[in-house]
Amino acid sequence: MEWKIGNVTIPNQIVVAPMAGITNASFRLTAREFGAGLVVCEMISDKGIKYHNEKTLGMLFIDPKEHPVSIQIFGGDKESLVNAARFVAENTSADIIDINMGCPVKKVVKLDAGSHWLLDPDKVYDVVHAVSSAIDKPVTVKMRTGWDDDHLYAVENALAAQEGGAAAIAMHGRTRAQFYSGHSNWDILHDVAEKLTIPFMGNGDIKTPEDAKFMIEEVGADAAMVGRAVLGNLWKLNAMEHYIETGELLPEPTVREKVNIAKLQLERLVDLKGEHVGVPEFRQQAAYYLKGIPHAVRTRAKVMNEDSMQAVFDTLDQFVESYEQREARSPKIS
Repeated sequence: MEWKIGNVTIPNQIVVAPMAGITNASFRLTAREFGAGLVVCEMISDKGIKYHNEKTLGMLFIDPKEHPVSIQIFGGDKESLVNAARFVAENTSADIIDINMGCPVKKVVKLDAGSHWLLDPDKVYDVVHAVSSAIDKPVTVKMRTGWDDDHLYAVENALAAQEGGAAAIAMHGRTRAQFYSGHSNWDILHDVAEKLTIPFMGNGDIKTPEDAKFMIEEVGADAAMVGRAVLGNLWKLNAMEHYIETGELLPEPTVREKVNIAKLQLERLVDLKGEHVGVPEFRQQAAYYLKGIPHAVRTRAKVMNEDSMQAVFDTLDQFVESYEQREARSPKIS
C-alpha cells in the first residue's frame, strides 16, 4: 500500500532502518530491489559535512535506482544540523532528510547527539523546527522511547517533533539505557501512533512477516521499520511486504538463492568501494548470510580470511555444491 512522507510517495509499508557501517548505497539498492519501500542511509555526522571530511562526503553517494531514499544526519548543535541538512538538500538527490535522535552509542551521545535529545521535548521541537524551516525537503526524525525508564517522553517528544514540522516519525521501542537488549516496548509505540497525525514508522524486534503485519495492524504504525533482522536475509523484505498485502507466507529461499544474494551484495560493495575496502566490509555480512545453515562454520571462517572477491565467490560456490550434494545423498523422510 502506498503512503506519503511529505510530497514523497513510498510504494509500500516496509522501511529499512539506518544501520551504521551497513546501509550504504550498495546495501540500500539491493534492499530496494528485494522489496523495501524506503531505505535510510547510515547516519552521517554534521561535523563531517562541515569539515568536508572525504569519508563522510563519500557516504552521501546515492544510486539513481534506489529512490525513494532518506539520508540521516546526527549532531548535538542546532546550527550545525541546519547547515548539514542544507548541504544534503543542495548537494545530493536525497528525497528525505532524517534527524537521528535515537543512537544510544556513547561516542555519539557524549556529543549531545543521538539519544541525548530525548531528555528535553522543547529542544526536540526547536531543532526540528529549525531544520524543517531551512530546507524544502521533508524532514523526519528517528528516536527512541526515552533516555531510560525514568525519562520516558515518547509521546511528548514525538508530538514536539510533529509540532516542529517533521513530516514523519520513526521510533525504536527501546530506551537509550537498553541499547539493543531486552524487548522493544510496542505498547508505548501504540500510544505514540494514536497521538500523531503525521505518518509513524514503528521499529524494534520486527523479525518476521507476522511481526511486520502486527506493527501496522495492531500497533497502528503506518510502516514497519526493519533493522538487524534483514542482515543476510534481504529476501525477508519481500516476504514481509507480501504478507502485509496478502496474508500469505512465502517459502524461504534455498541455500543457493541465499548465497547468490550474498554474492550480489559483495559485487555491489566492491563496485562502490573497491576490493580493498569492500571485501573486508563484506566479511561481517557473510556471517549473516550463512547463519543457521548446517555445516557452514568452516566456510564462514574461510571467507573471513579471503582478500579478493573471486576468492570469496569460489569459497561460497564450493560450499553450495557440497551442501547440495549432501542434501541429495541424505534420505528424504516423507
